[in-house]
Amino acid sequence: MHTRPIPSRRHALTWTLAAAAAALLAAGPPGVARAQARQTLSFAAVTFSEAGRGERLRAWVGKFNQSQTAVEIQPISIPFGSFAKTVFTQMGGGAGPDLVRMDVIDYYAAVQARRVLALDELIKGGNYRFTESDKYMTIGGKRYGVPFEISNYVLLYNPALLRGGKPPANFDEFLASAKAATGNGVYGYAYRATMAEGTGFWQDLCSFVYGFGGRWSNAQGQLTLNDPKVIEGVAAYKKVYDAGVIPKGTDAATYRRMFWERKLAMEVDNGGVAGIFNQQAPELVFAAAPAPFPTRAQGMVLTALTINANTRNKAGAEAFVQWTLQPENQKELQDLLGASSVATVVERSPEDLARKPWLKVFDEQARHGIPHVVAGLEAKTPEIQQIVLEQVLKVLQGGMDPKKAMDDAQRLVSSRVLRK
Repeated sequence: MHTRPIPSRRHALTWTLAAAAAALLAAGPPGVARAQARQTLSFAAVTFSEAGRGERLRAWVGKFNQSQTAVEIQPISIPFGSFAKTVFTQMGGGAGPDLVRMDVIDYYAAVQARRVLALDELIKGGNYRFTESDKYMTIGGKRYGVPFEISNYVLLYNPALLRGGKPPANFDEFLASAKAATGNGVYGYAYRATMAEGTGFWQDLCSFVYGFGGRWSNAQGQLTLNDPKVIEGVAAYKKVYDAGVIPKGTDAATYRRMFWERKLAMEVDNGGVAGIFNQQAPELVFAAAPAPFPTRAQGMVLTALTINANTRNKAGAEAFVQWTLQPENQKELQDLLGASSVATVVERSPEDLARKPWLKVFDEQARHGIPHVVAGLEAKTPEIQQIVLEQVLKVLQGGMDPKKAMDDAQRLVSSRVLRK
């Protein structure tokens, strides 16, 4: 799908003037009444660029447009890898999309930079039963967004490609299963390990670090990058890298397609991906199980729906946020997103659980989910992430000892990011 560029302020002004001139020419003689055109607002989301889910999300937004007389929402598709840079550049220049679905890392950065509007007054008095993850929307005592999609991580596997059709119960079994499944054009496992997909690389690394009991910081918000449990997670990441079971250098879009083409046996991934598999290959039989690590803790993709502080139509943007939170719209959004949850509690139907048994596995993982941020240092996560990934690459590609790599990461973040 082609990416539609977000117009700059200068281009937007040119287009506005041109549209105004055209309207005057078409207006006809004075005194002829004409209906006022609806104002268009833009809504940027990675989901619009995804196969299957993108089309369904556009149709969902279309229902809002049908319900309105003064405004309509124009979806903007921006790929995951370039989303944050594109949107933040536009917002920093005083422009950008009116509504933005952003990952929690970008959410904290946007709040710190005052790029998004507070929503406390908008939400006040609403009878909303928010999910537990809503707590991450409050920063410094104020709300700047509402959850749009909450997606937990579990092990997705193809029973036909695993011996006995059973998922591995622990890490040793996992490595053995991945090796046994690899061969004849099939790979046992896949994850990201390149800076070209830095955000995804970070998310996949969090799966291992959290699963082995590690955390990037402690309860007081102090760095723990070289904690023994973090090092265990990094060492496990290295074991998988060296095992000859992954398609090295392959991006997520490619290996996810490999899964639904039956060329990949396992991946630890989020509920949105399970939904894509189900939509792209309805006949594919796949299953889900807890990730095969020592603890149940896993990363959680948490995205927020926010309003750009630069919007020229605050009322229209707020109307969309309120429409989104209506129960029937929440249910439809959750259904189209796959195995993800939404801002408010929406119960799965017995029919859905029977047709898609993997939904139950994702829902049960919710209490073990942890956002992909450094707790207490959320706004600094992008800088910390960069240094950590650079050090982990030295482990994967250069053979550096995991302990030394993470000791160096702790020292570098302390001096370069925290200025200690």
